[in-house]
Amino acid sequence: MKEKLSGNVAIDGPAGAGKSTAARLLAQKLGYLYIDTGAMYRALTWKALKRGINVFAEKQLVALAEETNIYLESTTGGILKVYCDGEEVTKAIRQENVSCHVSAVARVPEVRRRLVELQRKMAASNRVVMDGRDIGTNVLPEAPYKFFLTASLAERAQRRYQELLAAGQPAALEKIKEEIHKRDVQDSLREVDPLQPAPDAVIIDTTNLWIEEVVDKMLSIIYERHNFGTGGATNSGLSV
Repeated sequence: MKEKLSGNVAIDGPAGAGKSTAARLLAQKLGYLYIDTGAMYRALTWKALKRGINVFAEKQLVALAEETNIYLESTTGGILKVYCDGEEVTKAIRQENVSCHVSAVARVPEVRRRLVELQRKMAASNRVVMDGRDIGTNVLPEAPYKFFLTASLAERAQRRYQELLAAGQPAALEKIKEEIHKRDVQDSLREVDPLQPAPDAVIIDTTNLWIEEVVDKMLSIIYERHNFGTGGATNSGLSV
């Protein structure tokens, strides 16, 4: 697998499915830039909450998005740092208060338009791994490699619970499960760019898989498609 690839990778899926971790590792193995689009929406949500802006005040959110500079930096160690107007907010945007409100911010069409604009500029190199909730369907519909990661609600809640405990933050498993379910509904039913697999995405259930297994599956499919020169046409809509 030494041959240099080109062609962006789009990874979508609900909260807790392992998108970010898998995307980060995949980008490292491919030598690609990793872009966590969810972190961008979280950064804007964090800024709105910090300013006391109501997350349902659409006009204020749009104005905020237009004036906000969000920058992602991928370190050599594979760690993604998130900056909002020059301030590093990598840890701050993972707080539960942000998690509870980010869907409300992300549902605003003009907010999405602004952030999608930034995301597409970052993907212009044609060598990025980008994860989110509408990457394959809206942000990078022409990406030759598309994946949709999912997992059971119980497993996703447990992962988030362990993540918060490891970070030293208070956590209640049942509350987390309720919040993830609520976000699933919001993301899937929103009118603009709802959460759903692209027609040609490969669906991977990560419930019983180690993250390395998930990445290996994606790598195998990427190189198979590359070697046969079929791009996104092979295994369209496949579940593995």
